[in-house]
Amino acid sequence: MPPPRPATTGLLLLALLSACAGAGGDEDLTGPGSVPPPPGPGPTSLNPNVPPVTAGAWYRPAAGVTWQWQLDGAINTAYDVEVYDVDLFETPDQVLSNLHTAGRKVVCYFSAGSGESGRPDYGQIPPAALGKPLDGYPNERWLDIRSTRVFAVMEARLELAKARGCDGVEPDNVDGYTNDTGFPLTATDMLAFNRNLANAAHFRGLAVALKNDGDQAAELVAYYDFELNEECHAFAECGQLSPFLTAAKPILNVEYAAGLTAANVLAVSVCPAANALGLRTLILPENLDDGFRVSCF
Repeated sequence: MPPPRPATTGLLLLALLSACAGAGGDEDLTGPGSVPPPPGPGPTSLNPNVPPVTAGAWYRPAAGVTWQWQLDGAINTAYDVEVYDVDLFETPDQVLSNLHTAGRKVVCYFSAGSGESGRPDYGQIPPAALGKPLDGYPNERWLDIRSTRVFAVMEARLELAKARGCDGVEPDNVDGYTNDTGFPLTATDMLAFNRNLANAAHFRGLAVALKNDGDQAAELVAYYDFELNEECHAFAECGQLSPFLTAAKPILNVEYAAGLTAANVLAVSVCPAANALGLRTLILPENLDDGFRVSCF
């Protein structure tokens, strides 16, 4: 099970949600260049053509960055890597402090395209914006990413990441338009959400990862600082991510294995291919609990 969430984290998030929502949620939540959303939980029209925010002093990982990803269990802080990717809500303050003291950069994970019933801000998501459950995750539902209130919740999560000292964020499930969400999401809807979300992170001085969504990599690379990909080798999709390599932005790739023995076997074929492409590949357990770790770099 994940470590207990610090009691102050949920309270801080609720305060940030109230601040982001403002008086009725009618304000422009997305920064310069976006379309002001209408009130209430219904669909909004984020501007898909908003220009990328490129000027700022946030962390920008280099193409050869070293990293570790752990979202479950007590965080093993012993890896000599530049970046740790950990859960925004569950990671104790002391762990974040220890990582920074050791000179690590911290990227904080949260789901931007789905609602997880166990998160402290789940009640802030309007019922009308909750769609179908994700395959294999009955307590997690796709979100209507066109919703004003959904974007406000994500802005509050970015504020929480900033307040907790995260150097960057990894928003998950940002490819809902390719899934059966229960909403008629289009590729343009997804581009609008992802571009405005990246800009909102940069406005707060946070690096931001594009999670999967390889189909839109070329259209999003200017907005994102790096890519975090799951199993592009297994699904023969690594070629989609080449715009990040062309832009000298790292691709952090994970391939999953059932155990350490299987991981070592997989590494024989995956690591040479990953290194030839310039990917930063780890082979990890699917539950990301640090049960084992095989690195290709």
